[in-house]
Amino acid sequence: MEPKELQNYANHAKLDPPFHFFLVPVAAINVIIAVVYLFRFPRLGSGWILVVALAFLVMVGRMRAYGTHLQDRIIRVEERLRLSQVLSQPLCARIGELSDKQLVGLRFASDAELPALVQRALDEKLSLVDIKKSVTNWRGDYSRI
Repeated sequence: MEPKELQNYANHAKLDPPFHFFLVPVAAINVIIAVVYLFRFPRLGSGWILVVALAFLVMVGRMRAYGTHLQDRIIRVEERLRLSQVLSQPLCARIGELSDKQLVGLRFASDAELPALVQRALDEKLSLVDIKKSVTNWRGDYSRI
């Protein structure tokens, strides 16, 4: 996939228009309509419509979460493999000390800056955001959900 522009910290977050601008608003509006309907026509059927609307909203949220959680698991495996190939032995032995969030953040660092950034992440217990802000030579992830 050819990027429209080079990715960096400021523009790396991705919006998926069908999800963010259609599914989420439709699900949220559906709940609002179901609540209004329940108050205007308080019946068992109206309550059930609200339950179904809430279930749809939860399903939309979980659908997104499942995809991103799976992608984070894949990123962790990829980064552990990359770190084992790029880092020197003393640092390579400490890969297991990195948190899942740190591994996810390190994917944006180039191979050249990775050892120093891993050392800082371990020593200073950098957060995901701190790691991403510390990357100077950004390695884009254009496949992120």
